[in-house]
Amino acid sequence: MNWSALFFVNSIMLGVGLAMDAFSVSMANGLNEPQMGKGKMLGIAGVFAFFQALMPMIGWVCVHTVVQYFTAFEAFIPWIALILLVFIGGKMLLDGIHSKGDTEHEVKLGFGALIVQGISTSIDALSVGFTIADYNWLMALVAALIIAVVTFVICMAGLAIGKRFGTKLAGKAQILGGVILIAIGLEIFITGIM
Repeated sequence: MNWSALFFVNSIMLGVGLAMDAFSVSMANGLNEPQMGKGKMLGIAGVFAFFQALMPMIGWVCVHTVVQYFTAFEAFIPWIALILLVFIGGKMLLDGIHSKGDTEHEVKLGFGALIVQGISTSIDALSVGFTIADYNWLMALVAALIIAVVTFVICMAGLAIGKRFGTKLAGKAQILGGVILIAIGLEIFITGIM
């Protein structure tokens, strides 16, 4: 592929498609923590953007080096995403149920959980390395950076939407956030298996 408007449009569309899971998880995080500050929002969106850029680059490197090992791993991607998101969502769901509607008990997203969310929502982006395999390394890097910028913007929107409704839903937000994460895990799993 050559540098063209089509290259940039394709990269933006890839970014939008890949960011949908991260958008939903961002919205769940906003629901769970409606008092979240701007700095934390930027950090969360940044982590999602980083992993959404990293995974296609890892996939691209795999295509150009160890493709036979990557194709064996590809079958496990839906399972990994399902396990990680169901674990995090289940924990949020149980914490929400056990808090019995206590609106002052807000569980904040920790760094470890954020990293797990970032990996689990972007792991399917590894396969994008196959779709950009005909790019040279610079084009692949630019495509990954475009995907990161698009993801960042979409995740900031998801966090803002979640925060807005999280304040209105108060005690039920954590339960709803957990259900959303579990649903995303199931969607990734079912889509990946089909």
